[in-house]
Amino acid sequence: MVKAMDIQHYLSVRRRAFVIWQKVGFNPWKKPKEPKKRIFKKSSGDFYKGAFDGIPFLNEDAKRTFTHLILRPGYMIRDYIKGDRDKYLAPLTSLIVFFAFFALLSSILQPIQQKKTLPFNADNSDIEVKGAHEEKMVSVVKNTIRIVQGAYTYLHLDEFPDEVDTPQETSLAAVERNLRSQGIPLFLSKFFFLWFAMAIALRRQKAGIPACAAASAYVLCQFCFFMMFAVLLTFGKSTSISVVLMLLLLLIDYHQWLGTSYKKSFKLAISTGIHYVLLYAAMLVVVTAVVVTIAYFKS
Repeated sequence: MVKAMDIQHYLSVRRRAFVIWQKVGFNPWKKPKEPKKRIFKKSSGDFYKGAFDGIPFLNEDAKRTFTHLILRPGYMIRDYIKGDRDKYLAPLTSLIVFFAFFALLSSILQPIQQKKTLPFNADNSDIEVKGAHEEKMVSVVKNTIRIVQGAYTYLHLDEFPDEVDTPQETSLAAVERNLRSQGIPLFLSKFFFLWFAMAIALRRQKAGIPACAAASAYVLCQFCFFMMFAVLLTFGKSTSISVVLMLLLLLIDYHQWLGTSYKKSFKLAISTGIHYVLLYAAMLVVVTAVVVTIAYFKS
C-alpha cells in the first residue's frame, strides 16, 4: 500500500513538473550546469567538434525546436511571437528544413514509383457534335483541356520525361525535381493558404498577420512530424495524416498559444479549416475561370 502511494505521489509530482516545463519552456528548479574543464587527450574527438553546428538537422536549435513543437507547441509559438527567438529555428527555416527531411525520408522508404502518364488528353475525347453552338462548346472544352494539360505537364516535367524535348525543358525538369525533393511545392501550397485562413479565423483574437505567419509555419512543421511518423510506422506506405489529427493539433496549439478554453479553441480550429477550404476553392474557381476564358477566345 505504501509503495502504491509512493508511486502515485511520484507520478503526480512528475506530471506537475511537466506542466510547469510546458508553460515556461525550461526547468526552473534545475541548477544551470557549470562549464567543465576539458582534459585533452591524444585520442580526443576534437576532430569533429562543432562539425554539426551548422547543419540544421543536427544542431541544438533544431533539436529544441523539434522537442518543443511535439511537447509544448502552442507555448513555444507564444514564446517565439513574444520575442524569445534565440533558442529556436525561425519558422520558415524550420518548415523548409523539416519538410526537406520528410521528403528525404519518404523517398528512401517509399518504393520506386512507376512512370506516370498524363491524366487527360483532349485529342482522345469523343464528343458528339450536332450543331454550330455545340461545336463551339466542344472546341472550348478541348482547348480548356489542352491548356490544363500543358500547364500540368510543365509543372511536372520531372515526372513525365517523355514530354521533355528541348534543353530548356530539361533544365526546367531538373529544377522541378530539386524543388520537389525538398518539399517546396508542398511548402508553398500549404503555408500560404493556412496563413491566410488562420489570419481570418483569428481576426477577433487580434493575433496579427506576422504572428499568424509564424504560427502557420510551426503548425505545418507539426503536421510534417506526424507525416514522418506515418512514413516510419507504415514503412513508406503512407505519408499522410487524418483531418481529425490536424484539427486536434490546431486545438492544442490555439489552447496553449492564445490561452483560450478547449471549447473556444475547437471553434477556432474548425473556423480555420473551413476558411482554408474556402480559400482553396476560391483559388480553383479563379484559375478555372481564367483558363476557360483563354480557351474561349482561342476557339
